[in-house]
Amino acid sequence: MSISKKKSLLKRFLSNHYSGKESNEECVMASSSIVMENCEDIWMNDIEEGSISSEYSSEPVICHIKERQITNQQPWNREEIILALSNLPAGKQALSVISTLHGDTLQKVLDEFLNTDHSEAVNVQKTVISSFANGYMQNALLNVENETAANATVPQLFLKWPNTCLLVSCYLGHVVVVKALLKKNAKVSARDSDGRTPLHLAACSASLLILEELLQHGANPCEWDLNKKYTPLHYAAASGDLDCVKCLIKSGADINAGICRKSPLYYAVLNNAVDCVKILLEAGASPNNPQVYTETPLHVAASLGSVTCMKLLLSYGADVRVQFGSMRSTPLHLAAEEGSAECTKLLLEAGATYEAKNARGQTPMHLAVLSQSVETLDVLINVGSKINVEDNDGRTPLHAAVAKATRGIELVKILLQAGSLINKADKFGYTALHIAALNESSSTVMLLLSKGADVTARTKGGISALSFIVRRTPDVLPRFISRLDHAISLHDHELGDVDCELRLDFRPLVSGGRGETDLMLCLVEVGQRHVLKHPLCESFLYLKWLRIRKFFLLSLIFHSIFVAIFTAYMVVTYLSNVKNIDRLRNVLFWLVLIFTVAIVSKEFFQMAHGIYSYIKKWENWLQWSVVLLSSIALITPIHDWQYHIAALDILLIWIELMMVIGRFPMFGLYIQMFTQVSINFFKFLGAYICLIIGFSLGFSVLHKNYDSFNDPLIALLKTIVMMSGELEFEDIFFSTKSRILYSGTAHLMFLGFVILVTVILTNLMMGLAVSDIQELRRCAGLDRLVRRAELVAHLENMLFSKLLDHAPNAIIKACRQGALLLHPPYHCAIHIRPNDPREKRLPRELVKAIYRLVIEKRTHNMKIKRTSTYDAHNIEIGTSTLNRLYSTTSSDNNQQQLNELAAELKKCFYNIGARLDNLTNKLESIVKDYNDST
Repeated sequence: MSISKKKSLLKRFLSNHYSGKESNEECVMASSSIVMENCEDIWMNDIEEGSISSEYSSEPVICHIKERQITNQQPWNREEIILALSNLPAGKQALSVISTLHGDTLQKVLDEFLNTDHSEAVNVQKTVISSFANGYMQNALLNVENETAANATVPQLFLKWPNTCLLVSCYLGHVVVVKALLKKNAKVSARDSDGRTPLHLAACSASLLILEELLQHGANPCEWDLNKKYTPLHYAAASGDLDCVKCLIKSGADINAGICRKSPLYYAVLNNAVDCVKILLEAGASPNNPQVYTETPLHVAASLGSVTCMKLLLSYGADVRVQFGSMRSTPLHLAAEEGSAECTKLLLEAGATYEAKNARGQTPMHLAVLSQSVETLDVLINVGSKINVEDNDGRTPLHAAVAKATRGIELVKILLQAGSLINKADKFGYTALHIAALNESSSTVMLLLSKGADVTARTKGGISALSFIVRRTPDVLPRFISRLDHAISLHDHELGDVDCELRLDFRPLVSGGRGETDLMLCLVEVGQRHVLKHPLCESFLYLKWLRIRKFFLLSLIFHSIFVAIFTAYMVVTYLSNVKNIDRLRNVLFWLVLIFTVAIVSKEFFQMAHGIYSYIKKWENWLQWSVVLLSSIALITPIHDWQYHIAALDILLIWIELMMVIGRFPMFGLYIQMFTQVSINFFKFLGAYICLIIGFSLGFSVLHKNYDSFNDPLIALLKTIVMMSGELEFEDIFFSTKSRILYSGTAHLMFLGFVILVTVILTNLMMGLAVSDIQELRRCAGLDRLVRRAELVAHLENMLFSKLLDHAPNAIIKACRQGALLLHPPYHCAIHIRPNDPREKRLPRELVKAIYRLVIEKRTHNMKIKRTSTYDAHNIEIGTSTLNRLYSTTSSDNNQQQLNELAAELKKCFYNIGARLDNLTNKLESIVKDYNDST
């Protein structure tokens, strides 16, 4: 720091003090080490465990390394030193005066000072200083001394407070003043309020002449400050002054002073003072630290990316294995975090372990990816570092790469090329695709999808990657659907030929998991069910249903047998009066019991796959109602109350059979109509139940002598029945057995019931039912596909359950093979002939839709080619027009340049269409060859 800068700093500091702006902040010496930011923030701490189970509370994932800020590379703080000097007796006055001494003024002051008897003044200072006490006494005496110094001349200031002036002069670098004060017996052992000696301050200001002068007067080069942190050699190494370092070493300074914390070598490396580092190492400074988990000079060099310092430290035996701080970071971790490929290479050559993990389980590769250093990543990959290594949260380097925006795609490409598992999930269930979508990085999402990322992968909370894509990167969806379009292509012959063959590649629809319909189910869940109408999806679901419907047929047979046996048991037990049929009843009893146990086992098996999704379906509640009522109906001997249970049970069992039949596509629409209309009817009834209750109570009051209205509950039931048109007008008003008690009112209320309920409400209900049915018919095709996808996904989930892995292998394997449509890597596509009337594998309407899609795609490609050719032609015309335009106004030189430019443009754009055609033909031939080979 130059003297002029120190003077300006002093002026600002002293002006603040003299203007009364006393600072209330406690000045504490700043730490000399690099501020190691809390590495707990290095990973996705914005994702809390609570948010993982919530789709709508997930926030963007931010994987970042906070910059390693260096708040203070020197072991001192300039403001602290000035404050410590100003707290000395006459310190403020000395700082303000000495900084202004120069030239003739300085010489005049020194002459007067050297020619003055100073013994009395020194004795006064000794007395005052020795009488200082703590607290108020010290402050009072200091204020008195400062007031006295403020009124003193410069020679008097030197005479009365020589130690203070010596400290200030050493810091400001006034060699002449220092020599004069030492000549007048100023003490080289004097200290400021923080315990710094003149030698500390001289080393701080990098003044070799003052340093030598103090050492000649007996200054101790091994002196510590009050906190036992720094010696003069620390200050000299931190300032990077080679001459001062050599001078102190020659004078006997301790080379390894403070090695258990931070040695002079540490500060030399911290300030990248290569010459000082070299001279300290040559003098015997230890590059290592005996204290465990302490920051060594090698850590500092790695974190700063200082290649030269690192080479010196390694050549003198610096340990590359030592760990630092609570994060247990090795130098290799810090070099990778800094993104220094050269330092990383040096450490690896010196024997550093590239698989070492810090406290969070991160390897240097994790940190290299987080620092977005492609060069460092290449170095680590070349030495054999594991690509799929996991940290404590189960995250691989790929998880970190997709969270970066700047060079994320480049890092992802390198990691995938090196063999990174693209669908590896962390302990929260997040894959790289989840994180890329959460960070709204559409380009990264598309890259991962093109490399085979699974959009059906789910977090621990059950949220699929497709759900994040739909909400965070919706612009990816059109590209995703375009992949389905490209999966249908012309395989052989032309489109108009009878032998024309189309290829349907189903690989974009298969996620790679155990089941094949996970993607279909995810599309329904995230509100993209319309994608199921795509010809590729519809074809896949149709063929998949053909493969799997036999299992639904077995389910139908099972429930049909159960219903038949249970009905027979009900007839024999509760309806038949034939005697001597106990044997038949016992046989039926055990059969019903066996089937009931089988149903219970099946329900528990389904519950094991997800209790929350299980309880959401009302069909499962119906099934448990049947099981419970059947168990009660089997109790013997038979009591009268069991007839109620039996009647309800037989009804529910047949309703359940109806729901099983409704799972088949040909009956599904009608069952859905029944279900939807039933739900809406009960909603309708709930909305108008008050009106119905009011009429029923009114009828009970007016028609007490009529049997149907004697009991209010029976009257309510009778009123609901009357809604259907069963009014019994003659029986109520013209019965010979029961006379009308309240004529007139009864007639008006009955007329109001007919108008409001029988006519208005009943017709309104019928209209709503018709509207629901029309809506269901309108969406029948899409709903049919949705039901088919849900049914197939449900059965696949059961068949490929891990609970069945321990079942007889032959049976389970046969069932699973029979349920699968595709058998990668070879049998993943089918070839159809749309112009051949013998093509029966797909419905004719679906074949036509596929054919139309191929034609539309071919037409679109032809339009693009024509557009490119048209643009090239326009460019040619525009170029010739430009030539004509400038032919009369430009010089010959300009005309020649324009002609050359026109020729270049013509050459570039004229052949664009042809080149695109060539590339397209090459690509199609490659694909065709690949398909033929497979």
